This record gives sequence, C-alpha cells and structure tokens, in this order.
Amino acid sequence: MARFPNSPAPSFLFRLFSSRKRSSSPTTALLAGDFHLRQFSAKSAARAAKDEKEPWWKESMDKTRNIGISAHIDSGKTTLTERVLFYTGRIHEIHEVRGRDGVGAKMDSMDLEREKGITIQSAATYCTWKDYKVNIIDTPGHVDFTIEVERALRVLDGAILVLCSVGGVQSQSITVDRQMRRYEVPRVAFINKLDRMGADPWKVLNQARAKLRHHSAAVQVPIGLEENFQGLIDLIHVKTYFFHGSSGENVVAGDIPADMEELVADKRRELIETVSEVDDELAEKFLNDEPVSATELEEAIRRATIAQKFVPVFMGSAFKNKGVQPLLDGVLSYLPCPTEVNNYALDQNNNEERVTLTGSPDGPLVALAFKLEEGRFGQLTYLRVYEGVIKKGDFIINVNTGKRIKVPRLVRMHSNDMEDIQEAHAGQIVAVFGIECASGDTFTDGSVKYTMTSMSVPEPVMSLAVQPVSKDSGGQFSKALNRFQKEDPTFRVGLDPESGQTIISGMGELHLDIYVERMRREYRVDATVGKPRVNFRETITQRAEFDYLHKKQSGGSGQYGRVTGYVEPLPPGSKEKFEFENMIVGQAIPSGFIPAIEKGFKEAANSGSLIGHPVENLRIVLTDGASHAVDSSELAFKMAAIYAFRLCYTAAKPVILEPVMLVELKVPTEFQGTVAGDLNKRKGIIVGNDQEGDDSVVQAHVPLNNMFGYSTSLRSMTQGKGEFTMEYKEHCAVSNEVQTQLVNAHNASKATD
Repeated sequence: MARFPNSPAPSFLFRLFSSRKRSSSPTTALLAGDFHLRQFSAKSAARAAKDEKEPWWKESMDKTRNIGISAHIDSGKTTLTERVLFYTGRIHEIHEVRGRDGVGAKMDSMDLEREKGITIQSAATYCTWKDYKVNIIDTPGHVDFTIEVERALRVLDGAILVLCSVGGVQSQSITVDRQMRRYEVPRVAFINKLDRMGADPWKVLNQARAKLRHHSAAVQVPIGLEENFQGLIDLIHVKTYFFHGSSGENVVAGDIPADMEELVADKRRELIETVSEVDDELAEKFLNDEPVSATELEEAIRRATIAQKFVPVFMGSAFKNKGVQPLLDGVLSYLPCPTEVNNYALDQNNNEERVTLTGSPDGPLVALAFKLEEGRFGQLTYLRVYEGVIKKGDFIINVNTGKRIKVPRLVRMHSNDMEDIQEAHAGQIVAVFGIECASGDTFTDGSVKYTMTSMSVPEPVMSLAVQPVSKDSGGQFSKALNRFQKEDPTFRVGLDPESGQTIISGMGELHLDIYVERMRREYRVDATVGKPRVNFRETITQRAEFDYLHKKQSGGSGQYGRVTGYVEPLPPGSKEKFEFENMIVGQAIPSGFIPAIEKGFKEAANSGSLIGHPVENLRIVLTDGASHAVDSSELAFKMAAIYAFRLCYTAAKPVILEPVMLVELKVPTEFQGTVAGDLNKRKGIIVGNDQEGDDSVVQAHVPLNNMFGYSTSLRSMTQGKGEFTMEYKEHCAVSNEVQTQLVNAHNASKATD
C-alpha cells in the first residue's frame, strides 16, 4: 500500500537521469563531463546527506504507533494485550488474567491486580509487528481509576476501544469514549468475546452508532458465532482468515464460503458507503459506481480514521486466539504515526499562547511526565517525548519548577521489566530514573519554555479516616501516603482539624480500599479505616452585604481593620469556585492589605457554618473599608475578613451540596421493579431504562451518601445477577429535610467533642 507519498525519490533515479546527458564535441564532452561530474558529486553528496538525514527519523516515525487499549471493565483488554505481546514475540507463553496458573497476565504486574483480576495501573510496553514499533498502554477499565485512563490517552496517538459482543456498549465504554473525544484520539473498535453465548456483533455495532455517536462500519464479518465461531472474513481484501495452531499463531487465508458471498457483498458495500460519506475521494468513485480497489479503500479508511470522522470495527475473540493479528494489521494501517497527530504546547514566555509542535526529533526537546511510580531504584517517571531527542547523561529542565536535572538512566518499559537505552526521540514513550517531579510536568532542553496542556483532574468524592494500628509504623504510613499522592492526582490526604485524624479522599470505595490494601502489602502498615464520609460542599443562594470593623486594643499597637462589600453566588457553570474582586476606589484600604483580606475570606470559605465543609461558587466583592495609620496590620484585616464572612453568611441563605452519582444498573427484567423501588428509597431519579435481551439497563442519578454498601444490597435483591457502575456527575443542593438532619448531626458531634 502506497503509504508514504511524500518520501524523497531514490538517489539512483537522479544518477540515471544525469547519466543520459550527452555532449557533442569530445573536448566539450570532457570539460562538460568533468563539470557535470563535479556538479553531480556535489549534488549527490548533498542528496546523500539529505537521504541519510531524512530516513534517520522519517522512516522510524512512520513506523511507530503509540496506542492504548481502553474499554469497560471485564471486556477483555488485558487478555487482548497478552495475545498481542505473544504474537509480536515479546512473551513466549500466554497466561490468563485471573492467574489460575499462579502467574497472571504479564501486564498485571501488581500482586493485587493478579488476585482481583482487574488492572489498576496503566502498564506500558512496546513490541514489534511487521517492522513497526508499537508502544502499548494497557489502561484500567474500572471507573475508580479514570485518572489512569486520562493520563494514558493524553499521550497516545491512537487507541483500540474494546467492546464486549454480549455486554455491548456499557457505561464505562461511554466514559472512555468521551475521554478519547476530549483528547482527540483516533480509534478503531474491537468487538471481543464472539465465542460467548449470546454474542451479537451487529447489535453492538448499532449500539456504538447510537450511544457513542460513532460513524462506524465493520471491516470484518465473523464466520459463525458462539461455539461455532471459526474465523473472519476481511471485507477490504475479500478473503477469509482462519487461526490454526495451539495459540492461533498460524493465520491461514482462504476464499469466501459460497453461502456467505451475498452477506459479504452487502457488508462491503455498506463499508464503502459509510466511508464515502466522510471521504471525498472515495465518494467520487462511489457515486460514479466505479469499482473500489482494496488499496483505495484502505487509504480512504486511514484518512477518515485519522481525521476522527470514522471508526473501523474489527472482530474476534482474544481468549480463543482469533482475530488479534488482523487487528494489529489494522493498527498499522489505520492509526496515525506521531507526525500525523497535532500536539499543542503552551508558550510560557508568550502569555501561554498555543504552539503547534512539529513532532520531529530535529526540534527542541519537549517531553511530558504522564505517570510516576516508586520503583526498586527510586522514582520512575514515564515520559512521552513530543519533540526533539532525549539522551542518557543530558541535562533537561523541568519547566514547571525551573530545576535543571541530569538524566541518569533511560529505560524502555515492558510492564515491570526494564530495558536500558541510550537515547529516545520524538514519538517514543520511555521511562527515566532519579528525576524528582510531579505527574503532568513538562521537560525541555532549556531553549524553549513550553508546557503541555494540563490534564483535567476530577475532584475526589469520598473520604475515609485512616490511622496505623501500631504507633511504630507512623513513618512508613506517611511515606506510603506521600508516594500514593505523587502517583495519583485524584488521591488526596488531609488532616481533620477537629479530630486530628488523617483523612484520605478519592474517587470511590474501591479506589480507597485498593490504597489501604497497597499500604498493607507494600509498606507492611496495617491501618484501621473509619466509616466512609461524603465530600459535601456548601454554597450561597443570594446576595448579602457585609460591613465589619475589627478593633482590638490591648496596650501598645492594637488591631484595626474595617471591610465593607457583599457576597453573591457565581453564575451556574462557572469554571472558578471562588472569586475575589477589589472595587475600592481610592485608598480607603492601603493596597498592601488587600491580599490579606482575600486570604481571610478564602480561609473563612474553607469551612462553612452549616456543617463545616468548604463553601464554593462564591464571589466576594470589596467596595469600601477603613484603616488606621498605626493599628492596621495584615492580621487585623485578615481577621476582619473572616468575621465579616461569618456574619453575612447566614443572610446569604446557604445550602448544602452533595455529590450526585450517575449509576448504571444491569439487572434481569424480573428484578427491575424491586431495584427501581430501592433506587426511589435512596432518593434516586431514574433517567433512562433500556431493554437488552433479558436484562434491563437502568440509569439513575443517586446521591452518593445513599449509595454506601449498595453492591451488597443489589446482590441480595437480584440473587447475585445484577451489576452496577457509578461515576461522579455533579454536586447538587440537598432537600430541606436532609439539610436539617445534616446540620443537627454536625452540631451534635461538635457538642460531644
């Protein structure tokens, strides 16, 4: 397939062309020959130099793919990656995910992952397929680990979205697809598990079109389904593939079975029609009813996929070793190489102006630290190199902190095994040892001051009080919490000012349980865990004025500060949670005290008077004030601001906000009534109800405070057949009745303290 039309013409064509020039007279011929020879040798030297320089990175970049494998939990992502590693020769035997053989999948390197059979961290690995280098990041499918998925997608050029042929498009598939859209990642879809009972790839394809709004079509047709699943038909080259050998390693091509010719013709026409809707070159052929060759169709699919206008759909069964090799071919054929993707950086020297990165190794070094791990030899930092070259022993600069650091060791990762390398160029994913940084930091060679756009980090929705069982393990306890915080931006640690307990916050029960468990295993720290607490917020609903004078005389210089203004709620959908505006005209308050006033208001907003939770969506405007030549100080104005806020807070009619979760349940239809009744009891609002075969899929918005222990009650209601996933949606105001209960409970706990 003519994939690289812009590559330079080979130098032998130039020599052939030059040698055809003949001169008339022998003397002239000699002189001209000598001149031509000199001119040619200069030109060919320049061309040879250019030839040497261009392929150095052009060919290497054209043959590089950075891909992620994302999906809903239990769709078979890690199983698929295990097969990919086996067929590309990176591993020599296949192990299953739940580690029945005591080994577990290669990409699940933590003991905890092998036990629970879920992927917690994104493991990075690379492999070679048909002379192409493929970097693969295996991402978690569980919603509590979405930050891992976000980080992986941030640095990828393309992705495989795995869908289960029985479960179809599930809640997490939608979340992952939304994240891919946000980071503009071109993708191919893979409908897995065609060997299972109830497999229906065409139902899944229609769901992808309806729920994910994918402009997609199948590029393969399965031969048989469920236990009769034998192989695949390639609609582009119109041939069959059967997978022989103990692990499906021998791919045998053949002709289309006679009874499937009509279906194949229909599906191929549908594929051409769907692609031609988004590709002008193919549309012309389609409208003129001209035959479309395999190469033309392949090129059109590639153009449309890279432009994110089309999603080719592959099929197979990773567990039964069928369909993985054609999927790898599809990754090479349809997903972009690093130079075909637009990446932007923010120029810190030019007011954060967006700069398009060339993506070539010739430019200045720009690399993003997208993941940190505490390894055996210190901190391991995963880097995606966007531009330039990074070499072992080079000095690089962390733009976020301004520190100059030497690269002591550069490695290429294969899950938790390492391979030392001397250098890495743009488009590659590598890891570096011994560099102190945070997740999301940008590194350059110092010639530019670019930062990559920051990743969006969701706010934690659940907190737990933890403390070590024995007093002796306090050091290890804090070491573990520090490491987890560095690795995971959604994991927060704080102190409860009233009880003095350590509070950890995260994205859900499983998220926090995993960290408590990791603390026990990796740091030998047993911790006692308190009752989960919901991260409530407070906000105001109307404008309220304040005018407060803080005056204190205690011998010597006293304290004097007066602040006047108003507080008001921010308009809905504001990006900022807190705004402070100084609208004082003149010098009623010296400008040096204004930051202290803002600090005082911020401090006061950290703890609302209803239940002591932070106040957000708040705008404070300072309109007037007064100061004293001697007694005014930063402390006086800070205290004035704190008391002013407390006084006007009640007048602003505060309300409590609670996190509301989007819950998706899949239950057999006979239990639908019971489950819906239980959701109503939990003050949930049902927003959607679909039928999928014998199952009902219910979507509801439920307050997180009412969701504790839900998995147990769902199991008992549905005889263990129901499953649910939930993710954070938004903070919403609670009802008056709930607000009164929460305020009373807060006051009672304060009274007992």
